[in-house]
Amino acid sequence: MIFTETELRGAFVIDLERREDSRGYFARAFCQHELADHGLKPVIAQANVAFNNVAGTLRGMHFQYPPKAETKIVRCTRGEILDIIVDLRPESPTYLQSVAVELNEENGRALYVPERFAHGYQTLVDRTETSYQVGEFYAPETEGGLAYDDPRLGLEWPLPVASISEKDAQWEPLDVVEPELRRRMAVAAKEVSA
Repeated sequence: MIFTETELRGAFVIDLERREDSRGYFARAFCQHELADHGLKPVIAQANVAFNNVAGTLRGMHFQYPPKAETKIVRCTRGEILDIIVDLRPESPTYLQSVAVELNEENGRALYVPERFAHGYQTLVDRTETSYQVGEFYAPETEGGLAYDDPRLGLEWPLPVASISEKDAQWEPLDVVEPELRRRMAVAAKEVSA
């Protein structure tokens, strides 16, 4: 596995280190030791798959508040997506900054999403499938989200939104949720440094 840290501390692009021969290739896609060696949380509580019928489908921007904050390793196994993450750590110098990474079935690339980050993606082609390895169990009582089109975030989606869930379309703007977001996300920072 080849780890490249993004400009958001703790968020990594993970490329496959392919061993190729006449059959094709073999590559390790997950290794607890390698993640731990890079200071990443090597725990998988759940593995999820999302299938998307049409290009332009948008999922996000999702997160869970502490104490159930999630890590995610996201990979596109069919088709192509633009995956975007937003740093929600109030103490971080990159608070509210984002990174966008293209993931597709050809590059086999994954994105490691740290705890206290929002995550979302848009499909770039029809019949796209993504795989998530998640470091915490889904806990609806700690679920949060941000509006995908919030002008303060300035996220740039490449296609018009063709499909989005009712819940994702109704996340409130940052101006409304930021006081609670800062308060609830800061708790984890104090616990982590203790």
